[in-house]
Amino acid sequence: MPLLSKRKNGTLILNRREFKAQIRKILGTSPGNIGVYEMALIHRSASIKLPDGSKVNNERLEFLGDSILNSILSDFLFRKYHNASEGFMTKMRSKIVNRELINLLAVSIGLDKILVSNIPPSSTTRKLYGNALEAFIGALFIDKGYVKTRKIFIEKILMKHIDLEKLISTDNDYKSLVFEWTQKRKLNLSFINNEDYDFKTKKSVFSSTLLIEKTEYGRGSGASKKEAEQEASCQAWNKINKN
Repeated sequence: MPLLSKRKNGTLILNRREFKAQIRKILGTSPGNIGVYEMALIHRSASIKLPDGSKVNNERLEFLGDSILNSILSDFLFRKYHNASEGFMTKMRSKIVNRELINLLAVSIGLDKILVSNIPPSSTTRKLYGNALEAFIGALFIDKGYVKTRKIFIEKILMKHIDLEKLISTDNDYKSLVFEWTQKRKLNLSFINNEDYDFKTKKSVFSSTLLIEKTEYGRGSGASKKEAEQEASCQAWNKINKN
């Protein structure tokens, strides 16, 4: 039986038995409150409308999971690297929560296969998977508590799919990489940045377009100008290396 099927009205529905088996596979243990994991994997585009008019999706859990993830990583890095400076730990945490890496982690554990979304797959939908991972961590925290969430994330997700020693030597400052590449070739590099306000989340959303010689090479968005430019630079760097 497929994990996702369609209702008559075209909306997606999860097969609960298969879904629970997939969650158990990710966690390495049985989930307690399966409903909270289901909520974590409902994207806003597939929101379920309740009789009172409210909508159910993963945005609140994503907000929670983002905070829990940063706390777990700070705790983990502090314990693992006893003599490391604050700067080193901050940089390592930033590398791990980089959107590209978070998206990769989400796909590595199979969240892309169980995320309910009405957005057609494309290169820009990868960020939905990373957001879903944050919501998943929020759900895990509600279901299992902080200690078990930390253990499961570190052992079953982070250490299983990421080589930390390799990550230490990896330069993820894509903006600097693109800047150096254009400087060597005497090419003009510029960013077009915009700031919008999301009235639903009550937060600013930044977008950035990277241009090389007035040709678009990448686009990005994020909670800050820096994050948006890094995402645009990441796309540009990938494009440069494909050519």
